[in-house]
Amino acid sequence: MTAYDDPNIGPGRSRLAPALDRLADLPWWLLVTIGLGVYVVIGIMTNETTNQAFWFIVGQDPEALKMWEIAREGLVMTLYVTFLAYLLALLLGMIIGLGRVSENRLYYNLATFYVEIVRGIPMLVLLMAIAFVGVPAIVGGINNLGEWLVGLGLESIGGTLAGLTTRNISNTGRVIIGLGVAYGAFSAEIFRAGIQSVERGQMEAARALGMSYFQAMRLIILPQAIRRVLPALGNDFVAMLKDSSLVSVLGVRDITQLNKLYTASTFNFVQGYTVLTFLYLTMTILLTRLVRWMEARMRRSQAT
Repeated sequence: MTAYDDPNIGPGRSRLAPALDRLADLPWWLLVTIGLGVYVVIGIMTNETTNQAFWFIVGQDPEALKMWEIAREGLVMTLYVTFLAYLLALLLGMIIGLGRVSENRLYYNLATFYVEIVRGIPMLVLLMAIAFVGVPAIVGGINNLGEWLVGLGLESIGGTLAGLTTRNISNTGRVIIGLGVAYGAFSAEIFRAGIQSVERGQMEAARALGMSYFQAMRLIILPQAIRRVLPALGNDFVAMLKDSSLVSVLGVRDITQLNKLYTASTFNFVQGYTVLTFLYLTMTILLTRLVRWMEARMRRSQAT
């Protein structure tokens, strides 16, 4: 028996039931979030202190923006670090993910070692270790390679490599490497799952047709695997955007670092952290909705 057939419910309630059901199905969380966002936007536009906090944390001068002069700090730095680190993570993830399904035991064990070690270290600790231990070690190896090349008579290339110092690697470059290495392990597991989700018979059929392992993987398996894991990779990008706030510990002038500087100099903690929260929420919610749209579109394409 439905609400429309129940004799204990009056006719007035029965007429209201469809409207109440529609109200219950509304995404109230999204409406409340939009309302809070509108409130913050109004505060930015009408409150001088909040407006100053917004432009300081975004890292741009509104007058300079009118002349298309964009400073590479604040919001621009956050997006710059996230995009480059994510591209590095995708590259590492693909290489390591292939290793995780490889029949070559050396390749498999090296890939598994990387995934288990990186995923077992807290993100902040890993960033600091790469910035202050990993990068200097790599620079030292490059210096040794340069000296070896100089000994072979290749002074132009060898001299350049031998003269490289850790100061040549900015903190921005270090955090991009750190985030890329960290998320490369997570991306590797996503690619591994995508590859293993493709039916084994497709690889066997490709090999039976005379394709090599790499040809079958490149032409048959990977295109299907990548399509299947696109939503998961999108979620990883959203997670990296949020974790990019950790780069502020190395002094990189992203929105989190600029908020620290603003609140430390003005003590306007309410305005500063409200703006910072608003910026992260706006970016993550928009990206999350994009990922959900992508998932829905893929389901429709698979259904047809």
